[in-house]
Amino acid sequence: MPGPLIRAKLGDRLIVHFTNHLPANTTVHWHGLRVPNAMDGVPEHTQPAVASGRSFTYDFVLRDAGLFWYHPHVMSAAQVGFGLYGALLVDDPADGLRTLDEAVFVLSDISIMDGELESPTSGGDLASTFGREGTRVLVNGRPDASLFVRDGAPQRWRIVNAAKSRYFLLDLEGEPFLVIGGDGGLQERTERRDSLVLAPGERLDVIVAPRRPADGSPLVLRSGLFDRGFGSTEFRRVESLLTIGFADLPRYAGAMPTPSVRPLEALEVAGAKRVQLDLTFSNADGANQYGVNGAVFAGEMVLTAKVGETQVWTLTNRTHWSHPFHLHGFFFQVLDEENRPVRPLAWKDTVDVPFDRTVRIAVRFDDRPGMWMYHCHILDHADIGLMGMLEVRPAR
Repeated sequence: MPGPLIRAKLGDRLIVHFTNHLPANTTVHWHGLRVPNAMDGVPEHTQPAVASGRSFTYDFVLRDAGLFWYHPHVMSAAQVGFGLYGALLVDDPADGLRTLDEAVFVLSDISIMDGELESPTSGGDLASTFGREGTRVLVNGRPDASLFVRDGAPQRWRIVNAAKSRYFLLDLEGEPFLVIGGDGGLQERTERRDSLVLAPGERLDVIVAPRRPADGSPLVLRSGLFDRGFGSTEFRRVESLLTIGFADLPRYAGAMPTPSVRPLEALEVAGAKRVQLDLTFSNADGANQYGVNGAVFAGEMVLTAKVGETQVWTLTNRTHWSHPFHLHGFFFQVLDEENRPVRPLAWKDTVDVPFDRTVRIAVRFDDRPGMWMYHCHILDHADIGLMGMLEVRPAR
C-alpha cells in the first residue's frame, strides 16, 4: 500500500486496464478528476460494478493539473480501510515550480488487532456513527516513515488524506508551511500557515524548508488532536508521521521561493440557483443513520442541474460530527456568509463542514451530463446514509 503513483502531464490521455482479483465486486473512482460520467466508477449510476475476475478499461483525458487519487466505490469503507487507494499526480510543465525537490505523501491509517486486519464492522453501529479510525497511521503505506533532506532547502510536498475517517492536523515543530494549492491545483496566491488540517479526501500542495534543530536532532512531522465532534480528541494521541533527517551538506543559503501561483476567476453567483442541503442524523428502529434533508441516502430526492448552470449550495451540518463533503465530477469554490468567494481563491472538490456549522459552495456545471454522486468522505458515514445523487442534464 498504497497503489502505484500514477504520474502524467496535463492534457494526457490516460488509459487504465483494470482487472478485479478480489473475491468481491469493486470499481475505481478517480477522486477529483473531471472525467466523463461513464468513467466515474459509481455502480448503477456510471458503470456496472466490476465482478471478481472481470475487467474494465478506464479511458479519459486529464483536464486539470494537481494531485488527485483513486479508490473503490463499492463497500468503500471496508475496501479503502484495507488499503485500496493510490495517488495520481498530473503535472503542468508551465507551473514554474518543477525545479524544487518534490515528495508525494499519501496519509492514511489501518486497523490491526492481534496481528490481523480488524473487521470493517467492528464496534457496530456506534463505530459507524463515529467513523472508524485505524490503530496505525501510515505515510505512503509505512508506519514510522522517514525522509532525508538538505538543511533549509525548500521542498514541494503534495499531500493527500486517503484515510476513511481520520483528520490530519499537521505540525512540523513550528516550521511554517507555504500553501500554494489544494484539491483543484494551484490557488490564486500563496498562504502561510503554521499548521495544516486535511479532512478525508482533501489534498494540499505546500512548500516547506525543513531546518535542522539547534541540538542536531531530527525534525518530526506530527499529526495533532483534531476535534471532529463528540469528544473525538479523547482516547487519542498525537501521532508521529515522518522523521526528517538531514544530509551532511551545508545549510541551503538561497531564498524561499515566492511563487505568484495562478490567476483564478470567482464564479458569478448573482442569479444562481440556490440549493439547501441539511446534513442530518436520526435513529430508526435502533439503527443510527445519517441523511440529507432528513432522508437516508437522500431517498428519492435527486438534485438537478443543467449544463452551463451555476448553483450555490448551502450545506448546514445539523449533526454533532464534522462531515467532509465531496462532490463527484466538478470543482467548486467556497463562499463566505455573504456569498463572496473565500480568499485565496481555490478550486475544491471536498470541503469540511464542521458540526453545527454552515458552509456555502458555488459550482458551475460544465458539459458532462449524467448522474453524479455527492457524499460525506468519512466513508462509514456515507455507508449509513450520508450520500445523494445529482443529475446534470443537457442544456437543451
